[in-house]
Amino acid sequence: MDLYFSPLACSLATRIALYEVGAAATYLEVDPKTKIVLNDGSDFRIVNPLGLVPTVRTDDGDLLTENAAILQYVADRFPDAKLGTSPGMDRSRLHQWLCFIGTELHKGLFIPILDRTAPEEMKVHVLKKNLTRLDHLDNHLRDRAFLLDHFTVADAYLVTVINWTMATPPIELAKWPAVKAYYERLRARPSIARAIAEEFELYKAELARHKAAA
Repeated sequence: MDLYFSPLACSLATRIALYEVGAAATYLEVDPKTKIVLNDGSDFRIVNPLGLVPTVRTDDGDLLTENAAILQYVADRFPDAKLGTSPGMDRSRLHQWLCFIGTELHKGLFIPILDRTAPEEMKVHVLKKNLTRLDHLDNHLRDRAFLLDHFTVADAYLVTVINWTMATPPIELAKWPAVKAYYERLRARPSIARAIAEEFELYKAELARHKAAA
């Protein structure tokens, strides 16, 4: 399997999932500005015209995009790791949380705040309107170890998104103690600790590369 990723982007969730299942994979780093695959200098947009990570090429040669779809593929591909759920309401709950993370948190809250070109007025509006989503998450995580009754790909995605608070000072995790405790606890999970540490080093190299090119 090939995983096209950018350091500390949402593709980190798939790396975490692959580490959880112990799957062999080739990790292909995409520069988020140039869309060049650093491993071989190719144009990532030939693989995915939108230039978005994660993108996966399966062992059968199929291309798969969109984070929620890729995470569920990994869970289904390695069922013994139990990163997914059985069909029925549990599966629907997994879909629910993947959708919530992807739309309400990832796109609805964090992306506007992380956008360096976005007007400050818009960021203030987003924070005023959408921080209640973290209130909802905090209520759910009280007295819970995971989003569902065990660690799933939804947790891999949520930790990835919460990790972005390092770059979003207006979103202070101390205001949501259950979310903060959840994040700190899962950061110590071996697959997550390894993935974040590795990608943080790649992220620092990415910043240095962009600074040198400016």
